[in-house]
Amino acid sequence: MTWRVPAATAVGLVFLAAWIAGAVVLGDAVHHLSPVIQFAYFATAGFVWVFPIRWLLLWAAHMR
Repeated sequence: MTWRVPAATAVGLVFLAAWIAGAVVLGDAVHHLSPVIQFAYFATAGFVWVFPIRWLLLWAAHMR
C-alpha cells in the first residue's frame, strides 16, 4: 500500500463531511421553495459529489 491510499482516505472523508454539512445547510434554505426546485437541488447535491471522489479514487489507484 502506498502513501496515496491513506491520504485519499483522509481527504475523501473530510471532503464528504464538508459536502454533507454544506448540503444540509443549503437544504434548509431550499425547504420552503417549490418541490421542483427542491428535487433539482437534492438530485444535484446527491449526484455531483461522485465526480471529485471518482478522481480521488483514480489518483489513489495510480490511474491518473
